[in-house]
Amino acid sequence: MVFESRICRLYRSPLHHLQFTLSSPIFKFQNSLFSTSISNYISYTNLLSHLSKTKSLTPGLQIHAHLIKLGLSNHSKYRNHLVNLYSKCGIFQYAQKLIDESPEPDLVSWSSLISGYSQNGFGKDAIWVFLKMHSLGLRCNEFTFPSVLKACSIEKELFLGKLLHGVVVVTGFDSDVFVANTLVVMYAKCGEFVDSRMLFEEIPERNVVSWNALFSCYTQNDFFSEAMCMFRDMIGSGVRPDEYSLSNILNACTGLVDIVEGKKIHGYLVKLGYGSDPFSSNALVDMYAKGGDLKDAITAFEGIVVPDIVSWNAIIAGCVLHECQWQAIDMLNQMRRSGIWPNMFTLSSALKACAALELPELGKGLHSLLIKKDIILDPFVSVGLIDMYCKCNLTKDARLIYDLMPGKYLIALNAMISGYSQNEADDACLDLFSQTFTQGIGFDQTTLLAILNSAAGLQAANVCKQVHALSVKSGFLCDTFVINSLVDSYGKCTQLDDAARIFYECPTLDLPSFTSLITAYALLGQGEEAMKLYVKLQDMDLKPDSFVCSSLLNACANLSAYEQGKQIHAHVLKFGFMSDVFAGNSLVNMYAKCGSIEDASCAFHEVPKKGIVSWSAMIGGLAQHGHAKQALHLFGEMLKDGVSPNHITLVSVLYACNHAGLVAEAKKYFETMKDSFRIEPTQEHYACMIDVLGRAGKLDDAIELINKMPFEANASVWGALLGAARIHKNVEVGKHAADMLFSLEPEKSGTHVLLANIYASVGLWGDVARVRRFMKNSRVKKEPGMSWIEVKDSIYTFIVGDRSHPRSDDIYAKLEELGQLMAKAGYVPMVDIDLHDVERRQKEILLSYHSEKLAVAFGLIATPPGAPIRVKKNLRICLDCHTAFKFICKIVSREIIIRDINRFHHFKDGSCSCGDYW
Repeated sequence: MVFESRICRLYRSPLHHLQFTLSSPIFKFQNSLFSTSISNYISYTNLLSHLSKTKSLTPGLQIHAHLIKLGLSNHSKYRNHLVNLYSKCGIFQYAQKLIDESPEPDLVSWSSLISGYSQNGFGKDAIWVFLKMHSLGLRCNEFTFPSVLKACSIEKELFLGKLLHGVVVVTGFDSDVFVANTLVVMYAKCGEFVDSRMLFEEIPERNVVSWNALFSCYTQNDFFSEAMCMFRDMIGSGVRPDEYSLSNILNACTGLVDIVEGKKIHGYLVKLGYGSDPFSSNALVDMYAKGGDLKDAITAFEGIVVPDIVSWNAIIAGCVLHECQWQAIDMLNQMRRSGIWPNMFTLSSALKACAALELPELGKGLHSLLIKKDIILDPFVSVGLIDMYCKCNLTKDARLIYDLMPGKYLIALNAMISGYSQNEADDACLDLFSQTFTQGIGFDQTTLLAILNSAAGLQAANVCKQVHALSVKSGFLCDTFVINSLVDSYGKCTQLDDAARIFYECPTLDLPSFTSLITAYALLGQGEEAMKLYVKLQDMDLKPDSFVCSSLLNACANLSAYEQGKQIHAHVLKFGFMSDVFAGNSLVNMYAKCGSIEDASCAFHEVPKKGIVSWSAMIGGLAQHGHAKQALHLFGEMLKDGVSPNHITLVSVLYACNHAGLVAEAKKYFETMKDSFRIEPTQEHYACMIDVLGRAGKLDDAIELINKMPFEANASVWGALLGAARIHKNVEVGKHAADMLFSLEPEKSGTHVLLANIYASVGLWGDVARVRRFMKNSRVKKEPGMSWIEVKDSIYTFIVGDRSHPRSDDIYAKLEELGQLMAKAGYVPMVDIDLHDVERRQKEILLSYHSEKLAVAFGLIATPPGAPIRVKKNLRICLDCHTAFKFICKIVSREIIIRDINRFHHFKDGSCSCGDYW
């Protein structure tokens, strides 16, 4: 009675009000309909039945109140319909109250309550009600079994499901097609696909629901091929598919990324008249988008008369998938104008678009929309926000989202750690992982890759070793991605032995494995090892990609291996990488560093889309080769092309000015770089400018600029000043610069050598001896001069006085011959630059056997007449060698190209491209 009173208080409206509030014709009754009990029975049962189907709670409560007033609420038929209504609407306490107040247990009411719980996803409650019903002695019928079995499917209660299966068989309901269909689904949802398929085969008269039951389970569990086979079998058996069948199979086509089969299903939809079915239409949009045809996806979307939220989500996600980010944003705006508000799935896709486009303001707007609409952030939306903020370089905002998450999930941790790593916040990346590692969140492949990337960025070899150990312990060392990342990280941490060991221990070497180690060798000057590894790659019939070719070209550039570089160029052409920007830029860099600025220029003009790297490589190449005016002209062309310089470009521009003595131009670029290009001068820019001023003899201006620097000058700045002091024989400035370098780089021998040269240039031999004595006592070793030359795909190395080469006798004989010819042409050895305390004749011999002279002599006897000779040296070319090569190039009628640590020297027809300004 208490329950009935409550219902009456809640809804006092007269029943005739329903004929105005409910639009369906079934509710438009005349008062005369209620004159007899029979008409009452028919009217109320029909009303309640319809309200249950439409889940219309408010009118149902009104009818319940009216039934109470009429004294009909205890009628079993009405009560059963009311229980069904409340169960369908999720008002289970009302339904349970009605059942509890029933004088006798009623199977229909209990079945309705179980069905309501199951249909609303409350599997545990449905099972609990079933057990209670069973304890009352009520037996299931063909309507109860499907609901309880569905509850078992929801909760993966296989044991109870099997018990019910036994009851179904004993009671004979296994012949009922609806019960049989539910059993098929229950076994499939519990992962027992073999039993599910066996039950399906035993159904004597399978209808479309039977087929749908099984292949929908296949689709939901990603058994897409099996679902497709089932669908073909269904068509072959003569069963006509319905819209549910077709939408499920479209999902299978999506999972298989099989747009051909998807189009066939599209044909079925049109043929069978299901083209307007919303589920199938949404599945079509999703299939076309994920199958790679965004145009057809948009066409399918536009064919939907009234798109719902699922339709919009499918097309927006499709646009993002196809990297049509602006179109995705436009679709989002159209959706909002249509009156449909985005949900979490919509915003998740929109956030990806914002991340890709790096639109922080729009991303923040979407974030505020989530807050305004009070949408609870699930882990995936939170991860989307973290990713968006990180991609927009707003790691502090991303970290705030991460810290506010109530539960820390691995996917969120990975997003945050990856964001830190991508933004080069490597310390923060390692700190966060260190904090969370002890909290039990765990880690996976993605976590390790981000950590290794940050370890490489910091060159933290100890972190690489720790991650390596963690990978072994956790079993991730069998993962190819982790292996390749370890190789890459060890390489970037200069731990080549560790990188090579992991590479050769890898059971399944692939292209990225080779790329990682080849890149490491190239970066660390092990060009020959990189080339050997490339041969091994080819022996394994692996096709190189543009990244491998780029790394090899960089290796050739570091070795000045012109001929090998041309071979890699041929491979770039062979494999069709000429349109690749990375390969094109590497070609420009390789030819420039191998001494062929003409080939570099050709490669530059063939780069399809020239970015800042392309322009910088070419400008830097021209500058290094002494073509200052061309470098500055090209810089002007770059600006006209709308490409903004970066700090590397401006270093090259200043370098060009430096080696052409263009002091005024250098000052103009240096002083305006902040205002014109929004680039703050770095240590490199200051070092270049100090060098420009110093070489021009403006030592006071150079010192003044150092004093005005906004940060402490580093070794490159003081080194530039020391070099200028050597050129102008300024002992005071040289000594001051050297003292600063001794405190910054005490182990570097070059500082001592240059200081000794300054003393020697002004005849301070006592100070020269003191410097040499200090070097000996402090065990500071002078870096030996080394030169390399490439002949017939092999790299030959020479040091001063080297006699290890198999053709040493021929080399020294050639030098003797050249010495005599040069002497006749007026060459006089510059013995003053040799600091050894020996006789003049001995100094002449030592000068004649410098490594670059040995390399050039070998080139003259080992290469065809007339071919250019290309030599690379690890130190600055000495004044005597520079003078000698001007004589030699004229005597032998050959171009001699020397690449020293600073620039290229093209010796031709008795002069050098540097104009003796280097």
